[in-house]
Amino acid sequence: MDAQSQWTGLDAGRLENIADHLERNYLGPQKIAGCQVAITRRGHPAWFRSFGLADIARDQPMADDAIFRIFSMTKPITSVALMTLYERGYFQLNDPVSRFVPSWKSHRVWVSGRGADMVTEPARRPATMRDVLAHTSGLTYGGALAALGAPDDKDPVDEIYAGLGVTRSGEDSLTEFVTKLGHVPLRYHPGERWMYSYATDVCGALIEIITGKPLDQFIAETVTGPLGMTDTAFHVPPDKAHRLAASYRRGPDKKPELIDDPATSTYLSPPKFLSGGGGMAGTAADYMRFCEMLRRGGELDGTRILSPRTVELMRINHLKDGLDLESLAIESFSESPRIGAGFGLGFASTLDRRVAGSITENDYYWGGAASTLFWVDPKEELSVVFMTQLTPTGTFDFRGQLKNLVYAAIVD
Repeated sequence: MDAQSQWTGLDAGRLENIADHLERNYLGPQKIAGCQVAITRRGHPAWFRSFGLADIARDQPMADDAIFRIFSMTKPITSVALMTLYERGYFQLNDPVSRFVPSWKSHRVWVSGRGADMVTEPARRPATMRDVLAHTSGLTYGGALAALGAPDDKDPVDEIYAGLGVTRSGEDSLTEFVTKLGHVPLRYHPGERWMYSYATDVCGALIEIITGKPLDQFIAETVTGPLGMTDTAFHVPPDKAHRLAASYRRGPDKKPELIDDPATSTYLSPPKFLSGGGGMAGTAADYMRFCEMLRRGGELDGTRILSPRTVELMRINHLKDGLDLESLAIESFSESPRIGAGFGLGFASTLDRRVAGSITENDYYWGGAASTLFWVDPKEELSVVFMTQLTPTGTFDFRGQLKNLVYAAIVD
């Protein structure tokens, strides 16, 4: 066993099965353009590899410092930023959001019907800060998930979002956006169910309301800056534009079809709407630093972002009665499997590895719309980041396959 394997407990030869798997199943058949895998165990880099192309049209190889649209992997970053304010006493988890957004005092909840025939009732309790962190607030995604590959079920509440102009198009400020949400009927009573939603964009708005600072500035000051995540931001500056990977969707021929050319991408300019739920881009190396901060209980390289107890609070299951996502979720879309999985304050967690069919449990994780993913396993002292740019998420089970491959390489 070489020195690196002794430090990490990971067999170097078995880790190469990851490369073989990706080349054989995805890169060779041209199902994806390219990807990256980063693995750290016990604080030691164990494996990092770049595969394929960052840009098919330009025949540009995937560079180790490629920048990816991380979409919903922004959510854990925003959640951590909001929890730094929790630690400073600005709010309690059971505080109503209406403490900061007065329009949320009169929320009603959908009962039946749609349009003029819609029946609603008063919310049994107000949506809380915990609810927006855990996606149990009653909000929906306003129909936006259809663009990410989710089934377009034409939810009756989503039609109200459209009628009120609740979007992340940039026409409204974050405060205006979250104020409008106070006038939308909730899809269910807060805390009773789980639904992927605009909730983390609400978290971003709350950060701005509480601090008086723009969301990007606050995240840079409290999370990405202190952690040295120098390439993670809400846009890609001109001097880094050449590193932005192209973004693809699965085309009719099952090959990658370009949907965002890096030369003309909207990510090259600062956005009008700072989406705490999905607006950031960054590198695998940066996100690994974020994961390692979480794994180490909120600290990395002498810089503390959160206390160990706050990180523990974030990763435990906050769903009603300790149930899993499969039991409480209303709609089918999620960035990860739901059976045997709970949801904390910003990310999911494996509750029962037998039910989930997972090789491990008590890990926590999430993903992004372009099939990016991460997980942190405190027991195994393991962090894994996978980057690619293929929409929609869930096209392939990268998470399940990588878990099998990575844990099979642990030999201590």
